[in-house]
Amino acid sequence: MNIAKIQDASIRLRNNKIFELFVVTIIVLSALLIGAKTYPIPAEIMQLVRWLDLSITVIFLFEIVIRFIAEENKKRFFHNGWNVFDTLIVVISLIPIEDSEMALIGRLVRIFRVLRMVSIIPELRLLLNSLVSALPQFGYVLLLMFIIFYIYAAVGATFFANINPVLWGDISISLLTLFRVMTFEDWTDVMYETMAVYPLSWIFYLTFIFLTAFAFLNMVIGIVVNVLEEENAKVRAAKDEAEGRISMDDLAKEIRELKALLNAQNKK
Repeated sequence: MNIAKIQDASIRLRNNKIFELFVVTIIVLSALLIGAKTYPIPAEIMQLVRWLDLSITVIFLFEIVIRFIAEENKKRFFHNGWNVFDTLIVVISLIPIEDSEMALIGRLVRIFRVLRMVSIIPELRLLLNSLVSALPQFGYVLLLMFIIFYIYAAVGATFFANINPVLWGDISISLLTLFRVMTFEDWTDVMYETMAVYPLSWIFYLTFIFLTAFAFLNMVIGIVVNVLEEENAKVRAAKDEAEGRISMDDLAKEIRELKALLNAQNKK
């Protein structure tokens, strides 16, 4: 009975918006402490920073324990990748390695504690899940972009290497130069330099920018928006199922099934 009460209290605390806001505030404070450590700090204040860092780790541990107790199926708690990530971050932060050879790992782990913001805020999780889901489609876009880059880099190295070998000396350097052009970093200086020898070389740059900066960028945005809509639809469907509501698609499907059943009966 006591265990049930503890679990109910943990569920209420986990779902409490004030507690969620408190945890987000602690994550922000943790990020500020990481930034503060990059400055020269007096020894007295550094000691205070260490105590604050330890307190933050203890709060994170408490929050993880609350989430674990609130989980009805304890075995499924670690099936969630974010729960595994949060637990590893907290456990490693508890290991006293600050003054050891692994101090660098300890600092890196504390830096990654900022990512806990994603696991706490559902909207950020939705965005990250959408990006991860879009990666397979990104792969084909990136492959096509690399082909375009390679072709233009080969053309640039062939025609412009004698003009400026620093920018067009070989194909690898040409790829870096084209990346500079795509990001509009003083790309006109590069173009005018080659136009002094090849007046029509502006066609090379404008077509490249159109294909990469405009066409491919819009393709990437389209993929992200499409996947984000799909993830939102999944979240809404899961929420409707949890609340016992029926979606418009399911309602339309049931209406079609009823019509088919009525038509079959009328034919008989």
